[in-house]
Amino acid sequence: MIKQLAIKVSGQGLLAITPLVEQQLSQTALKEGLCTLFIQHTSASLLIQENYDPSAQHDLENWLNRLVPENDPLYTHVLEGPDDMPAHIKTALTATSIAIPIIDGKLALGTWQGIYLWEHRHYSGQRLVIMHVGP
Repeated sequence: MIKQLAIKVSGQGLLAITPLVEQQLSQTALKEGLCTLFIQHTSASLLIQENYDPSAQHDLENWLNRLVPENDPLYTHVLEGPDDMPAHIKTALTATSIAIPIIDGKLALGTWQGIYLWEHRHYSGQRLVIMHVGP
């Protein structure tokens, strides 16, 4: 199964998408295999991270913003705004695809793991994630 997931974002931050992925997986009869997710953007990424305490997500966002600040005088790619080049760098440092095993028809995530779309821009709109589920 291949699906394109349209995910609404409303600015920088981590957006939990585990329920959406699980809902799509539940529509298949696959008991064992692999779920691969790929984001079709260069200024947002995918992440598996702690899903219990939101402060962990907040701390990750603050740390990455400190590591890759906006308005750095080194940037020459500034045509699309001060958040664009930092977003490209953040995406390069993180991941545009992840793979999760499927066991007994469920994502084999750990107890405190969740899947997140990490929006790196001050952008409100839609991001596209390709979901491939197969044996």
